[in-house]
Amino acid sequence: MNITENPTWLDEAWNKALEKTRCNSGKIGAEFPHASQGGKYLLEAPNWWTAGFWPGMLWQFYSESGDESLKMIAERCEERLDEVLDGYVKLDHDLGFMWILTSVANYKLTGSEASRIRALKAANYLAARFNLKGHYIRAWNPWSEGEDNSGVAIIDCCMNTSLLFWASETTGDPRYRHIAEAHMDTVLEHFIRPDGSVYHIVKFNPETGEVVEKLGGQGFAPESAWSRGTAWAIYGLALAYHHTGKQSYLDGAKQVAHFFLTRLPDDHVPHWDFRAPGEVGEIRDSSAGSCAASGLLLLADQVDDSESHVYRNGAIRIVESLYRNYGSWDNADEEGLLLHGTSNYPENRNIDVPLIYGDFFYIEALARLKAAGPFYWE
Repeated sequence: MNITENPTWLDEAWNKALEKTRCNSGKIGAEFPHASQGGKYLLEAPNWWTAGFWPGMLWQFYSESGDESLKMIAERCEERLDEVLDGYVKLDHDLGFMWILTSVANYKLTGSEASRIRALKAANYLAARFNLKGHYIRAWNPWSEGEDNSGVAIIDCCMNTSLLFWASETTGDPRYRHIAEAHMDTVLEHFIRPDGSVYHIVKFNPETGEVVEKLGGQGFAPESAWSRGTAWAIYGLALAYHHTGKQSYLDGAKQVAHFFLTRLPDDHVPHWDFRAPGEVGEIRDSSAGSCAASGLLLLADQVDDSESHVYRNGAIRIVESLYRNYGSWDNADEEGLLLHGTSNYPENRNIDVPLIYGDFFYIEALARLKAAGPFYWE
């Protein structure tokens, strides 16, 4: 469907999401929501990986609406993250998710020098997680005694590399970009299967760089196809192409996008794992849909007109379905914007609930359709 055939739903969707977010801002304030349970967003500590998405939503709405109250809350969230950035020990690879949507956003919109310095600190910490032997950015720290995550990399980090690309563009120092490209080359080599599906976790020998095993992670099984991981790959590779112009990243993004789009159900919103069997496989993940949609819209702008419509119209179908079939617009008792998200099925955590990152990417996809940037990953 071409959006010009029915333009009214887009403005309706944007205005309803803005209204609900303004209402939520008075309840949530400068806190860090993750998943909604019983209609209320549960709040996480500032070091949790989702800490950037709520302020990122506020910045996205502020940039279009000029609502100063949203800006003030986003700035307070950013200030609260200083304890994590300066405390160091709780930092992992999710520095991009956290500081792109807070400090980079603030810097792009206001020119704040303090925000630029925060984001550059975060970029340096992220660069320091690079393993030279395996050409990957290490995902996690050992959160429990005896745990060894030194060889673990995950597909989610496709998005975090944008912090390194930004740092090179901002400082003129190519070292950050070199690390980001090396990691993304590893993604192409070891995470993307020939059919375009994606591994969540690849474990390397941290001393030699050799691949040890590939794991299912948040997917159903090692050889299944976790849909949000697929979305991370679409968007992350499209961003890598945006920052570098390397054809291999564009080709990879297209390969994964075709896998994703050809496996969507009739309502265009993905199941949580494209290869999970039986009733388990029927569970949806609206957050995978919204993330993929924003990435597909970026991808549509990167290819020739002869193929752009495949990605753009695919994204429009997802976003419109999310608006019409997955929104909580008529439920004042629900803080989440999008229903039916799945956070971590294998660990039985936050299944069939709104998720803050689903809400963020939904807003971002709407903003892309409205041409209401900037977009902070870029």
